[in-house]
Amino acid sequence: MTSVALRFSCTTAVCEVAELAGSTPAQWRLVWKSDPSTSATLCWSTAVAGSRHEVLLREAGVDDGVSIVAIRNGKYSATTPTLFFHHAKLEKLKPATKYYVTLVSDGQRSPEMYFLTAPAEDLPVSFLFGADSRSGRKARQHMNRMLAGMVTESYLADRVPILALAHGGDYIYDGRDLRLWSQWMSDHELTVGPDGRMLPIIPARGNHDGGEVFNEVFAFPPNDKNYYSTDLGPQLRLVTLNTEISVAGDQQEWLQAELASARPVRRWLVAQYHRPAFPAVKQSWLNLVHWVPLFESYDLDLACEGDGHNIKRSVPIRNFKVDPTGVVYIGEGGLGVGQRSPKRDRWYLTPPQAKTGQGHHVQLLTFDRQQYTYRVVMLDGAVFDESTRPVRETYGAPSRN
Repeated sequence: MTSVALRFSCTTAVCEVAELAGSTPAQWRLVWKSDPSTSATLCWSTAVAGSRHEVLLREAGVDDGVSIVAIRNGKYSATTPTLFFHHAKLEKLKPATKYYVTLVSDGQRSPEMYFLTAPAEDLPVSFLFGADSRSGRKARQHMNRMLAGMVTESYLADRVPILALAHGGDYIYDGRDLRLWSQWMSDHELTVGPDGRMLPIIPARGNHDGGEVFNEVFAFPPNDKNYYSTDLGPQLRLVTLNTEISVAGDQQEWLQAELASARPVRRWLVAQYHRPAFPAVKQSWLNLVHWVPLFESYDLDLACEGDGHNIKRSVPIRNFKVDPTGVVYIGEGGLGVGQRSPKRDRWYLTPPQAKTGQGHHVQLLTFDRQQYTYRVVMLDGAVFDESTRPVRETYGAPSRN
């Protein structure tokens, strides 16, 4: 079995949690949504409201930069502690390009950090999927440091670079508790690498993430429904869904239209959401009825689920049977939360085509022109599970629907 050796060490101030005081920028996070090859949103917090909040942005190799003023500033909806959020939208960026950023609030500056935009060319890509970072803060901090190390190694070694973290929800125990959100945001700083590389996050909402603060943390408009799609290169579409609102109606209609338009022109289709349709611990959610038929009709390649607090890779499923053309469901959350025992007697969790387990982990997904590779990386760097699956024969063909 392959293993991942984490050899990085923090040598800069970026690797430590910034102090949240006055107008000093802290709790920074880089959010990706629709088109991360040309846009991104930088978010941060300050302890006071301040009057001017901006990002100093410059392209690598270019001396001159620009100032981008935050488009939205305000007090977080929850009242304790008193914190203020700032969102700056970066647009008209170049694909596969390195950008340096410094967050500035009333003259107080963050360390200079950087990120890379997603590619516009048809190149192999990787991203991380994980969920359920709530309740175990020390484990969450260890996981965040590990994620930073994995990203650093993916760029230094002969590997496919890790573009982003897709987070399947349940960041904290109570989404209306700003104290818990503040801890999570401070801990998220630890995903920044030792050289200042930021790890973009693609967020999904979980059942513990109720309330408006979620939208303020991740720069969604007020009352946003939190379902959207993200292109990680021209051939990989990640569809983020929301199990905390109606999974029928508008969201189901949007999902069908999204899959129908993407399947003929995208080699890889992946979905992420929180409550599982094929759970390893709990009971199936209503998405089993409203989403799974669409996943199967449009040949979704992979469904990423959270909520169960364990490790899961299902058999390929179609029409409630094992089928080599079916959809594989992975999950179920190990970014810090305490783990549960999976129910291995469920038909879709039967070895050797399926595998389950326990332990803090993240799932590393890599996609190229021939196959995708799935790995479960544990907190100690060992690979617990690994599998590959070839590109579908239906790629580029009309859907089954």
